[in-house]
Amino acid sequence: MSESEERSDQDFLRREIESVLMEQHGPMIGGHSLSQALGYPSYDAFCQAVQRKQVTVPIFQIANRRGRFALTRDVAIWLVAQRDG
Repeated sequence: MSESEERSDQDFLRREIESVLMEQHGPMIGGHSLSQALGYPSYDAFCQAVQRKQVTVPIFQIANRRGRFALTRDVAIWLVAQRDG
């Protein structure tokens, strides 16, 4: 597969994942849904990874809201990158 075909395949996959996640969660994912999307076995494992600064997807907090959040697009990009390792 050529480099441009590989990029096209990655882009297609990212758009597909993003579309599914956007339908389910909207533009942001947080809490248990975020930990599941990132493949953590439990929410506690995700919280521990956050505390240890081991979460490589950009996450953020929102004033007056509990938990951590990530943009759906960032999660989709991260998932494709993990597959292509």
